[in-house]
Amino acid sequence: MFYAFLASLPILVVAVFLVGMRWPASRAMPLSLVTAAVLALLVWRVPDMEVLAFGIKGSLIAVDLLYIIFGAILLLNTLQQSGAITVIKNGFHRISPDRRVQSIIVAWLFGSFIEGAAGFGTPAAVAVPLLVALGFPPLAAVVSGIVIQSTPVSFGALGTPILVGVANGLNVATGFAADSVVQPAAVSWKLIADGNVAATALLHSIGVRVAVLHLTVGTFIPLILVCLLTRFFGRNQSWRDGLGCWKFAIFAAFAMTIPSVATAILLGPEFPSLFGGMVGLIVVASAARRGFLIPAGEPWQFPEKENWPTDWQAVAEASAKTASNTPENNEESLQGASLSLFRSWLPYLILAILLVVFRLPQLPVKGWVNHPNVTFAVADLFGSPADLKHTPLALPGTIFLLVSGLTFVLHGMSAKQYRTAVADSLRTTAKASVALVFTVPMVQIFLGSGGGTAGLPAMPIVLAEQMATLAGSAWPLLAPFAGGLGAFVAGSNTISNMMLSMFQFGVGQQIGCDPFWIVALQAVGGAAGNTICVHNVVAASAVVGLVGREGQIIRRTLPVFLYYATFAGILGLIIVRVFS
Repeated sequence: MFYAFLASLPILVVAVFLVGMRWPASRAMPLSLVTAAVLALLVWRVPDMEVLAFGIKGSLIAVDLLYIIFGAILLLNTLQQSGAITVIKNGFHRISPDRRVQSIIVAWLFGSFIEGAAGFGTPAAVAVPLLVALGFPPLAAVVSGIVIQSTPVSFGALGTPILVGVANGLNVATGFAADSVVQPAAVSWKLIADGNVAATALLHSIGVRVAVLHLTVGTFIPLILVCLLTRFFGRNQSWRDGLGCWKFAIFAAFAMTIPSVATAILLGPEFPSLFGGMVGLIVVASAARRGFLIPAGEPWQFPEKENWPTDWQAVAEASAKTASNTPENNEESLQGASLSLFRSWLPYLILAILLVVFRLPQLPVKGWVNHPNVTFAVADLFGSPADLKHTPLALPGTIFLLVSGLTFVLHGMSAKQYRTAVADSLRTTAKASVALVFTVPMVQIFLGSGGGTAGLPAMPIVLAEQMATLAGSAWPLLAPFAGGLGAFVAGSNTISNMMLSMFQFGVGQQIGCDPFWIVALQAVGGAAGNTICVHNVVAASAVVGLVGREGQIIRRTLPVFLYYATFAGILGLIIVRVFS
């Protein structure tokens, strides 16, 4: 219990100072980093060079994140300068001027599709600035983008959280229960790549369980999203305005989750979010254009911009700069009037295609961008378990830059317009760097604290073990919370699954229930944990100039995580009690 309390201190620092006292991440995260480093050195007795190695690894990951953020901002600013955003905005108004409908289509459906294609926070980097360009308050846009980082995440980046996270997490197993669905001696990505049927069947089985849980719990996410918008960003600050959209919200939820489950059953974990988002986007956008299930009455809108509270908006400099560079206020952007809706959307279409092309192992592009000649890698830095790997061509940031350059040509932009887009993007990205250079090293030190001479497991494992001890046979209730804790700390459902899947499997065996359902609950909780992950929030906020408001955003998204983990836990407990 004592060590579990100590292991929780870096998280408590974040909760108290970032969320409770409303410090910006640039002030709270250095304190959390110091706390994690001191605990690793003095209590877990991790060698100082090993702590330094994990800190350097975190710094390199932060550079990767900033590269992605810069690319996303540059693409948005390029589209703003070309005038495409004005055309896109008008297109959405023709589908429906109702902001609730727009948030569901852009954040939930388009975001799910991008999550399925790329993962790793990319949907927020794409959908959040698009929502701002459509006229959403920046704070509302970020909350929308973060809230949907739940249901589609388990199958993000072509199934990476399952195919890499769960597969490698279970790789340490020497055997499975005799009555398991399948009985491979070990599970690893190599076995899947080599065509091992048992390993593939195992991950397929877990993926179906995960999809079923998301179908049940995630069905209410679009409704929760619109209720959050109407309650905290509406003229009436009313939950009722959000509930008035319940028919359309549930329809949009099923339009994504049902194809997602069908894909998980028929094809496996690679494509559920990708196909679910794509099918849902086509179906729901077509239905909305015809007025199907659109709420009657006046379309719901945000208050007039001049009445927005200060904390809804970007910091003064960024807000003024964005306003001065929107197509409505930039004479050079008037050429946007000559752009067709197809040409305006073409960069996003190219983006979606390239995100898939760069990820599919069946295509040679993935091998090219991950080739050793274009990869920086250092194994066992300073003799520690920390491995450095930097593959800039494989990052979504490279795709953003490529599409931005193509947009310059396709939209016939001037050099002056593009220079303005680049300069604005660099300024916005610089503001995010302060928080991320402390956040990600803290995460890596926290995760890498298991190699000390004190003989203690890594801090997240200590916390999870204590939770399991306290819960006993009721563990399915808490399994999603453990997965969410892992994602909150690591900033990744994949890392959470990799770190905790074997632990979850073992607890399932100990309490005498199907361990694969417990692993599925881990994966679902890890997906939901992205809604409160600090560096995801920092990254999404930076794209629209909201650096320093991270605690305010997490206070809005925390109830969503609690709903998701609680509902999934209750459902999991019922399932294992019935079927075990």
